[in-house]
Amino acid sequence: MAQAAAVAKPPAPPRRRRASATPRRLPYLLIAPAALLMLGFIAYPVLSVFYLQNYNPTKPWRNGYAGFDNFVQAFTEDPQFWHTLTFSAKWVFVEVGLQLLFGLALALIVNQTFVGRALGRALVFSPWAVSGVLTSAIWVLLYNSQTGITRYLADMGIGSYGTSWLSDTSTVFPAAVVADLWRGVPFFAILILADLQSVSKDLYEAAEVDGASRSKQFRHITLPHLKDAIVLSTLLRAVWEFNNVDLLYTLTGGGPAGETTTLPLYIANTNVDAHNFGYASALTTVAFVILLFFSMVYLRLSKFGGEGK
Repeated sequence: MAQAAAVAKPPAPPRRRRASATPRRLPYLLIAPAALLMLGFIAYPVLSVFYLQNYNPTKPWRNGYAGFDNFVQAFTEDPQFWHTLTFSAKWVFVEVGLQLLFGLALALIVNQTFVGRALGRALVFSPWAVSGVLTSAIWVLLYNSQTGITRYLADMGIGSYGTSWLSDTSTVFPAAVVADLWRGVPFFAILILADLQSVSKDLYEAAEVDGASRSKQFRHITLPHLKDAIVLSTLLRAVWEFNNVDLLYTLTGGGPAGETTTLPLYIANTNVDAHNFGYASALTTVAFVILLFFSMVYLRLSKFGGEGK
């Protein structure tokens, strides 16, 4: 009986061969050279910014580990740092607020149906395609005291000849704001218009049936629907405006008398002109922490992506 049972026992299924690990590792081996190059040429320079160091080619005897000396110098011994940080906050607040206001208005206008709407949209969005340096070059010509706006105003009896808005401390900030508005407003208009076109018209028709006015429709339908688009666009634009270097550098050079020097522009001058790379790295780290903290707090307070409107 035991022999019969042993004979009747079905044979064990054949063992599966273990798949070779080489084919699975092959894609990673192929991209390894490119990854190592990126690590060396991108990751290392970025991470080296956070290294606490003194590095100035003009003073090599002072190069080396600095600890927190650069940060102590920035917060306690460098009044220019606080001035540029204050101006950066002022610049971001004014620019983002005005760009959002005008961008929302333009988006609402070009969202309507009218003759020549396609051409109107193209004209509204075209400044966004212009680079920052070219934008500042255009406005430098417009603000030229000999051939620009001020001369034509003087011809009409408004102001005097030879006036330069970019060299006057009382007018340089509004002049720079207007130049950047021309380029930044289309960014908000594009994002807000894209979100406006996804709003169902049935909501507005139902609101009209219920007797809701245009202002109530805007407040209770349009704005809640645009919440995430507004939060995202203002955050992105705030970060970009904080890091704005090209327009202000070309338009005013940070002047006159440092009146339009933002923190990133001060970092660039410290790095390129003064060759104080270690101190510039410390200032860059401070700017990174400020932007990271602002972004986290802003997204937290705005409840970005939340379902509650």
